[in-house]
Amino acid sequence: ALKEPGMRILFLIARQMNQLLCVKEMEVGRQNKDQIAAALKVRSFVVNKLLGQARQFTIDQLIRCVERCVELEEAVKYCHAQGVKVYVTCNILPHNAELAALPAFLEFCQAIGVDAFIMTDLGVMAMAKKYAPNVVIHISTQAGVVNYETANAFYNMGAERVVLARELSFEEIAEIRAKTPKALEIEAFVHGAMCVSFSGRCLLSNYMTGRDANHGDCAQPCRWDYYLIERTRPDQVFMIEQDQKSTYVFNSRDMCMIEHIPQLIECGISSLKIEGRAKSAYYVACVTNAYRHGIDAVMNGEP
Repeated sequence: ALKEPGMRILFLIARQMNQLLCVKEMEVGRQNKDQIAAALKVRSFVVNKLLGQARQFTIDQLIRCVERCVELEEAVKYCHAQGVKVYVTCNILPHNAELAALPAFLEFCQAIGVDAFIMTDLGVMAMAKKYAPNVVIHISTQAGVVNYETANAFYNMGAERVVLARELSFEEIAEIRAKTPKALEIEAFVHGAMCVSFSGRCLLSNYMTGRDANHGDCAQPCRWDYYLIERTRPDQVFMIEQDQKSTYVFNSRDMCMIEHIPQLIECGISSLKIEGRAKSAYYVACVTNAYRHGIDAVMNGEP
């Protein structure tokens, strides 16, 4: 945590889907809900609710859902033991068929002590207030907050923090801070991958790979190597040389604000977010350590 009250670093790791979908081998065909809960060491009320919606899930999907609950509960216990808060990203824009599973998940998050939800969808926010009223709500960067009126609107809806869009200047951030309640925390991205689209609103991954960026599974095809083809000459490929390594037509240069920590603090930002999507634990640890030292230096008046 920063030495000034209310200021801290937050980093977000979005794990790859192939890591999330690991399933233990289990013989579940003859097991009832209590046996499943006991085998997976998860709260039985979650299993009850999920099994109540069993028609929407295959057995494998059900076990995967419950296993993720186990993993999340263990993560919350570990983080809290280390004095670290846990914010669960729930910023998808759910379709009708996905809504039914949310109440049980939201209730479970509250039961295991999740500190906050990071959300975008207004309907999901309303559900969170109903099913997990004790969990704080943060507004995701995908909500595209670029002005103080929107930030104030979310605050009036009950949000305690807004994660600003990544497309803002220092001056704009400072104005948002000046024209919003002090109780509303302001968070901003400071390091890591930038999306080719506005604050993560991209369909490229979904179109090219079937992996939904809004569901936390972006394949980052904007970082792939592309060539140019003219319509009347489909067999002739044109190189678009950008540097010695390759050509990057779509992707933005990674953000790196470590040299601007003084300005970030002066803007009144409450929390700095490091993007760790699709990065290794080693990468996240190194970057977080660098920013930790950078912030400490600024707070201690060191160059």
